[in-house]
Amino acid sequence: MTTAPEVTQHEERRSWVPMVGLFLAQILMSFNVAALPISIGGMVADFGVPPTAASTTIVVYGLVVAALVMTGAKLGQRVGWVLIFRCVLVVFAGSSLMMILSPSIGWAIAGQCLAGAAAAIIVPSLVALIAENYRGDQQATAIGSLGSARALSGISAFLIGGTLGTLVGWRPVFMIVLALAVVVFAFSFRLRSRKGDASIKIDLVASVLVGLAIMLITLGFNNLNGWGAFLADPGAPFEVLGLSPAPMLIVLGVVFGQLFFAWTRRRMREGKVPLVDLSVLGSSRERAAVYAMFVVVALEAALNFTVPLYIQIVQGRTPFETSLAMMPFNLTVFVTATLVVRFYKRYSPRTIGVTAFILTTGALIWLAFVVTNNWETIPTIMGLIIFGIGQGALVTLVFNVLVTAAPAELAGDVGSLRGSTQNLASAVGTAVVGALLVGLLSVGVGRAVLEHPELPENLVSQVDLDNVNFVSNDRLAEVLGQTDASPAQVEEATQINEEQRLRALKLGFLLLAGISAIAILPASRLPRYKPHEIHAQNPAPADD
Repeated sequence: MTTAPEVTQHEERRSWVPMVGLFLAQILMSFNVAALPISIGGMVADFGVPPTAASTTIVVYGLVVAALVMTGAKLGQRVGWVLIFRCVLVVFAGSSLMMILSPSIGWAIAGQCLAGAAAAIIVPSLVALIAENYRGDQQATAIGSLGSARALSGISAFLIGGTLGTLVGWRPVFMIVLALAVVVFAFSFRLRSRKGDASIKIDLVASVLVGLAIMLITLGFNNLNGWGAFLADPGAPFEVLGLSPAPMLIVLGVVFGQLFFAWTRRRMREGKVPLVDLSVLGSSRERAAVYAMFVVVALEAALNFTVPLYIQIVQGRTPFETSLAMMPFNLTVFVTATLVVRFYKRYSPRTIGVTAFILTTGALIWLAFVVTNNWETIPTIMGLIIFGIGQGALVTLVFNVLVTAAPAELAGDVGSLRGSTQNLASAVGTAVVGALLVGLLSVGVGRAVLEHPELPENLVSQVDLDNVNFVSNDRLAEVLGQTDASPAQVEEATQINEEQRLRALKLGFLLLAGISAIAILPASRLPRYKPHEIHAQNPAPADD
């Protein structure tokens, strides 16, 4: 898989109607994920549980998807993509019914477990069905639409879900999920696919190894802030010699990951069918595409964490206002992911990839210098738009490179690789930027306190500087109100808080820009051929 694919001279043009169903399937999953944070407040009120219990619905969905996506790809090859696609749509519809009718938080958590299991098969199904139903330019456009669907669903979930959650309640939000599942099921009858291969055996050992690896790494990174990045915090469920369990889980996950790769290589040497065919990473070009995908998704997760953190926690805005502030970025990703395929005939993946990372790097540096306490300024919006252009182009590009390089029968493996990479990258990006910002803020506040003698040591001793975090001015004033601070000292502390929050944010953007700049290196290893030059393969026969 190291040579440029052959060009198809006479491509069959197919109707876009099947792709509408696949596009809506991506929206189905993304809308469900985006609707969960909006619904936490309603679940807390309905079920009388703490927010941590309600947020478990988000955690279990992500963990189940991450753990089962590679196994889901192999099930699709065994059963047949269209058939298993329809089956899991029914499961997804059932999960939304459980959310709508759930009498307790346990039912809601079980519903998201089902949704995660269904999504673990839908993710590779989308790639496999695109590869079997479209070729050439149509295939590139179809792949681009998956990236744009994620951005569109995020916007619609916040706007529609936020409105419904405010006016009616959280349960009607999942009626939209149910309706989407029904619509996608109807469109599935326009898809075609080869029949499944019952002779394919699922490697259960590899399934367990990769499932444990992804779950442990995801859990570890997701809890770096809550449990401690090195030493155990009070919120950690346990500790070992004072050490936090979060980095231990990450190390264990890496060990299981190495065991998975060693086991898979052994099976491939023995001529047995692996859980994932590692030939999809057979050359430095394919590996470069995976590295680039990991970085760009991690950067997106970091930005999607940083901006809402500052707008909601620091500025005290509502989730609806936050969605409006993120609208320029999400719309830009949506448009770019769709339109970037128009450049595929003129520029190689290497050219587009390097240019896109230069844009994301420049945008992050720009944001570091122009961002203020007001996110609605034109320079800040322009920075988000430029970052969105680079991010939208990259998400579509690297995915297209992997699909283009692999034969159609391995498209499901590419889909599972994409799903695993995006899950891990999202967890790593969110956790790392969270720990980074809090660390920068803690150092900045500690130094600022020493530089301001008007804040006496006896006052500082009444505040826990070992647990510094992003808080609003009102919350800070409330905390200082429990001390013997004078009004002048409260005002001075508030000023320090404002300055150090902004400083931490600016430094965070600069460090993210550094990561983006480093990613130009793997992008320079992307293929030189045009992405529309795909394998000349016969389309799959109808299998309805």
